[in-house]
Amino acid sequence: MKKTLILTTALVSFGFAANAEVTVMSWGGAYGAAQTEGHVKPWSAATGNPAIMVDSDNPAPAIKAMVEAGNVTVDVASVEYADAIRLCDEGLLEPIDAAALPPGADGTPAAEDFFPGAVTECGVSTDIWSNVFAYDTTKFPEGPKTAADFFDLAKFPGKRGLKKGAKAVLEFALLADGVAPADVYTVLGTPEGVDRAFAKLDTIKADTVWWEAGAQAPQLLADGEVAMTTAYNGRIFAAAVGEGKPFQIVWDGQIYENESYVVPKGAPNKDLAMEFIKYATSTEGLRAQAAHISYGPPRKSANKEPIIYAGDGKTEMGPHLPTNPANLTNALLTSSDFWVDHDAELNERFQAWLAQ
Repeated sequence: MKKTLILTTALVSFGFAANAEVTVMSWGGAYGAAQTEGHVKPWSAATGNPAIMVDSDNPAPAIKAMVEAGNVTVDVASVEYADAIRLCDEGLLEPIDAAALPPGADGTPAAEDFFPGAVTECGVSTDIWSNVFAYDTTKFPEGPKTAADFFDLAKFPGKRGLKKGAKAVLEFALLADGVAPADVYTVLGTPEGVDRAFAKLDTIKADTVWWEAGAQAPQLLADGEVAMTTAYNGRIFAAAVGEGKPFQIVWDGQIYENESYVVPKGAPNKDLAMEFIKYATSTEGLRAQAAHISYGPPRKSANKEPIIYAGDGKTEMGPHLPTNPANLTNALLTSSDFWVDHDAELNERFQAWLAQ
């Protein structure tokens, strides 16, 4: 009853406009489904306002194109942390009043309840997710165990799946090559470090299948096109626990970061979009999303009690979250500052390398 009263009070205080529709753009697949079940549908049910989800391989470029064209059809978008900062710096997003975010369910003010860095000028974190790699246990019953094993074609033969882009791929290559997480961005910030990352990728380039959309990685594993692949951890969880696929995540070398809701500049329903974000990033909203996909809630209050997977009503999500202490050995927090500064040049280098 207490939680119901808190949520009801929050909804009344938000002051919703009747019959307006929020359009949310996210990444599709298991991730989009989790936000649909955790945020979009409950929002509609609780407020009477229709809301729809639209999918994108990457919402950030789509948002940038819409705003620059003056034809914005989306109210809320789910974007990577670095993109939230970059798009905000470019004036393409609406600022978000952090002081207006609701307190935690336990009464903790939002400023104290969110993890450090989870709230930025134009974005509010919805979850902490990670790039991991996973393998088919029917092919390798005893492993692999480390990031270095991903690049060991002799010990673990078979095709590899990698995301077609520089971000998280270059860091992963350096981690596998023995660079400590604390040193990765220092190394990658030098020409020699960039050369080192590409040299490591050269060792598996001929055996790599490239993926672009998040749903492709587990599908490559399921189809047997690759023996192991990098992937978003939630996609592998959905396939393994939700669908019973013989997939195993290797947490060594995971690269994790916040995902954020943002409001594009010129959103057709700006005020309502802000209220949707308050709802979705409340304690209850964050827990609701985490019950559908294995990404960690970025509020302390949302992590106080066990979260049970909605798919089977029994699996505790804790061990499957990137933020679980056991999963953080040799883990790297993505540097948004690094990628804001180096994204264009490193992706240009990456595309040139691919074409070689």
